Formats: sequence, C-alpha cells, structure tokens
Amino acid sequence: MIASVTGEVEAVGLDHAVVRVGGVGMLVHATPTTLAGLVLGREARLATSLVVREDSLTLYGFADDDERAVFETMQTVSGVGPRLALAMLAVHTPDALRRAVAGEDLAALQRVPGIGKKGAQRIVLEIGDKLGAPTGGPGESPAPAGPVVAPEVVAALVQLGWSEKVAVDAVETVTAGDGAADVPAVLRAALQHLGGHRRG
Repeated sequence: MIASVTGEVEAVGLDHAVVRVGGVGMLVHATPTTLAGLVLGREARLATSLVVREDSLTLYGFADDDERAVFETMQTVSGVGPRLALAMLAVHTPDALRRAVAGEDLAALQRVPGIGKKGAQRIVLEIGDKLGAPTGGPGESPAPAGPVVAPEVVAALVQLGWSEKVAVDAVETVTAGDGAADVPAVLRAALQHLGGHRRG
C-alpha cells in the first residue's frame, strides 16, 4: 500500500493533483479543500489510500493521516465506495463526521451529495463507534471570506458542476459578515450549504 506521497506539485485539476515522486508523476484524487491547499511548484505531502479494482489502481490523497483513516472506515459501510467517502470529507471534517455519527445527526450526513435518509441511517448503524471520539473542538461554522477568496471558490464550485448563480449565492451566504478566511474553509462551508441543492 502507498501510505503517503511527498514531492513537487506538478498540476492541480478539478478533483485531483499530480505530485512528482522520484521522477514519476503520481495522480492523486482529493477533496476540493485538500487541493486548494496545494501550490504548483511547491513540495507537498499527502497521506494516501490506494484503492485496487479489477481494472484500475486509484490513489486518493488527504491533508493528514486522520482524514485517510476516516475515508477508509467510511468504506466499510455497505454501499459506500471511495467516491462517496471522499465526498463526505469534502463536506465535513473528520471530527464533524464523528459528531454526526455519534449524535445520529442524519441531517448533517444528508448534506453530502449522494446520501439520502436511508443511507444516513445505514452509516450511523454500521459505523457505530469505529471512528472514535472527536479530537478537536466544537463543530466548524461557515467562515466569512475576503473579496480575494470568493472568486476562487465560485470558480471551484462551477467546475464541480453547479451553475455560476448558485455558486455565487452560496459563497455570499457563507461569507456574510466581516473578516477573512482561506480558500479551503470557504469551500467547505459552501459545499455544506449546497449539500441539499441540485447541481446545474
């Protein structure tokens, strides 16, 4: 198993990055928040999980080992594959998922595109205490952003399939107020807000 990759970031796409490791470009799928933290030409380390299928080998990358552990644990739920597990981490932090499962917060789980009420109930039932206790503070709340952040977030949401109007409305909603935040924080807040909305 490839547990991590460290190297220069050669490219960042809509849902993946290419990290050069020992002369080889490794394509790693990741959440928008993880990708937003990468800088072209700079060295980065991603914790990784290799998913082996009959016709493919797919590498998924995470900001830290905890995210990878949650990603792998979520896939033990029937009907949850790597793409859906990654979508959960795009919308929620690991601790937010722990709180949602422990508190049987079905509404929070249903913010993830692709998870309905039955799916959320199945996750709560099958995961139980496998994720462990939350390690951080209280749940995150949408963070306000400065004017430089918003256009980047809108562009990312449009690339992920939402219309520009929906993306702009979401960013304006989660960035209401004063102050500034980084791109990953605003992206996560916008994705949470859009969890119950259709794309397009």
